[in-house]
Amino acid sequence: MKVFVFGASGLVGSAIARACVRRRIDTFTFVGSRASGVSGVVSERSIDNTDREAVERLILEEWPDVVVNAAAISSPAEVDRNPALAEKVNVAFPRQVAMLTRHIGAQFIHLSTDMVFDGELGGYRSTSTPCPTGLYGQLKLLAEREVLKFNDEKPVVLRITIVNGNSVTGQRSVHEKLLGMIAAGEKPQLFSDEIRQPCSAGSVAEVTVELAERSDLHGIFHWAGSDAVSRLDLGRAVLRRFGLSEDCLEGVEAASLDASSKRHRNLTLELEPLAGKLKNKPMSLSEQMNELKPPAHLYRWIRENGKL
Repeated sequence: MKVFVFGASGLVGSAIARACVRRRIDTFTFVGSRASGVSGVVSERSIDNTDREAVERLILEEWPDVVVNAAAISSPAEVDRNPALAEKVNVAFPRQVAMLTRHIGAQFIHLSTDMVFDGELGGYRSTSTPCPTGLYGQLKLLAEREVLKFNDEKPVVLRITIVNGNSVTGQRSVHEKLLGMIAAGEKPQLFSDEIRQPCSAGSVAEVTVELAERSDLHGIFHWAGSDAVSRLDLGRAVLRRFGLSEDCLEGVEAASLDASSKRHRNLTLELEPLAGKLKNKPMSLSEQMNELKPPAHLYRWIRENGKL
């Protein structure tokens, strides 16, 4: 099996590439300006996802069996700042890949987000009606619809949530950003009333590979961890993992913010029917914390202020 992984320098994309290599799958990775750091791939190339001719050429030349899209502008704030670019990367690119994979008969696994929902109710099923409240969620929902429209034979849309893990740079994941802020003398404010269902990058990767190896699972699915927690509880779990004082954080309520600052109160996901069909099972928050490593540039600081 030949697998393409777009966005392979990101937290989830690099984890997917490593999982493919471990399964001895011929893995081709595609990145932007940063290398993935994944060894054992057949090749790694830097590509501009907005270059339609380049994308078409490489897919038609290599003829992959599976294409995984983990590439996106994933920061809602960045999407708001540059909506034109976000539309190209988050919508036009997966639309094109859906068309190309349909043409060559390849499976297309596209990663989406829990933020296609408004967060008012929680417990969202894959069949629940999306209702995004911000531009990021709106574009991701549009991308989902384009993927399912233009590759109607072998599409998988996998919605995921906040992802824990160890990034290539040591500065991009939840715990890395949080520890970096505290080490810089800041006291992060985290919401006590915004509930999410964190998952592990490694868990997402294993599920993605399992889906790539299956021919009977297509459509929209949800994947996350087994525990629903607030942003504050997640931050506290990170501090406990590295033996740091929870006093480093300040809990605030999203409800206390200006009404114009829309937050998602509850974006928990129902993981069935996918969870019942896979060998991989959702990870608990404590299991995810055990996977976290201290960022290299903060190792000495954590040794001096916490426990390793």
